[in-house]
Parts: sequence; structure tokens; C-alpha cells
Amino acid sequence: MPGLLGIVLGTWAYALAHLTLLADRPAGLLAGAALAAVALLAVALAAHAAGVVDTPRAGRAAALRARARRRRVPRQVDPDAAGRPRPRAPGPFPSAA
Repeated sequence: MPGLLGIVLGTWAYALAHLTLLADRPAGLLAGAALAAVALLAVALAAHAAGVVDTPRAGRAAALRARARRRRVPRQVDPDAAGRPRPRAPGPFPSAA
């Protein structure tokens, strides 16, 4: 939906720009375009409030919440525990191992 809306708005703005250049009285044309833009914005906000626009995102949001619930906190490992080798500081030459 946002892609189609962007194409429609882009085409509308392109047509408005050319009509403004060709019109005898651009002030009246711009006032009408402003009213059309306000009407389009009202329709878009009403569709958003009704939940028509958010339907594809609802499934993705639920999937992300489920994924976050499945994730566990990584184990905290003690580096000084028995049986663990101590990390070595880097030397002036690369190690042969």
C-alpha cells in the first residue's frame, strides 16, 4: 500500500506542478490542490485509525514478539574456572599454533 500511495502522490505532485505553470490563475489552482491534499490526508488518517493499513504488519510484529520470547539470555561463563586456559596477551610475533 505505501508503494502505491507514493506513486499516486508523486504523479499528483508532478501534474500539479505542470498545471501550475500552465494555469492563468495559479493561486486558485493551488488553493484547490491544498484542499485536495487535506482531503487525501484525512482519508489516509481515517484508514490508519480503522486499522486497514496495518494488517500486513500485524503478523510480522507477532512473529518478532514470539522470536523474542524464545531467545534466552546467554550463559555467563567464568573465565577463571578450573579447566579453562587463560587467555594470552598478544606478543610481538604471531604464534605458530
